[in-house]
Amino acid sequence: MKPWRFTAILMTALFVAAGCQGSGLSKAETQNTYEKIQSILVKVNSYMCEATVEYKSNKGSNIYDTLQKCKTTGEYRVEVVGPDKVSGNITVSDGKTIYQFNTRLSGKISVATKESQERSEIFFTSFLKNYLQSNETSVNAAKVEGDPCTVLEAAIPGSHPYLASEKLWIDNKTYKPVKLIVYDPQGSERIIVTYKTFEYNVTLDDSEFKV
Repeated sequence: MKPWRFTAILMTALFVAAGCQGSGLSKAETQNTYEKIQSILVKVNSYMCEATVEYKSNKGSNIYDTLQKCKTTGEYRVEVVGPDKVSGNITVSDGKTIYQFNTRLSGKISVATKESQERSEIFFTSFLKNYLQSNETSVNAAKVEGDPCTVLEAAIPGSHPYLASEKLWIDNKTYKPVKLIVYDPQGSERIIVTYKTFEYNVTLDDSEFKV
């Protein structure tokens, strides 16, 4: 986490300079909002959320309801809770090994040899790492269903053909993520994560990330 915090401190001037055009906030309010968001982001060590994840392609889209538990140190647990036909699928990583299984199929466990970027980019912690370490970031303002939000944008490292950049909308009142969108190099939406609930810095036992 230390490199993330160092980089984030340097972002203060960018937050203030970006302004909050169209948000109706004064300069002082804008600065206070950015500083509050920054102070939260650099202290994140874990989170838990309920989120809808939509994968989009030229052939259509697939939507999943998920329960996510993640640490900034790399451990995560994702359970698919809907739709019913895939409910019970769980992916667990202890930071080194990835396990996949279904609670409906006793004894059926598979081990993944490496991380899939299509999966890892749905995590808030992945955005956080990319944003706080990237030299290609921006800050803007927008509204989601009438609620003022701060929009953080970052480039995704690597040369993935469909995952090039991402934006995170954070509610200016609750300071919690509202949605995360991942774009391809042409600017088309590829992954949309919509948060139903979100909690920062929850206590997660190591057993959560083991089979």
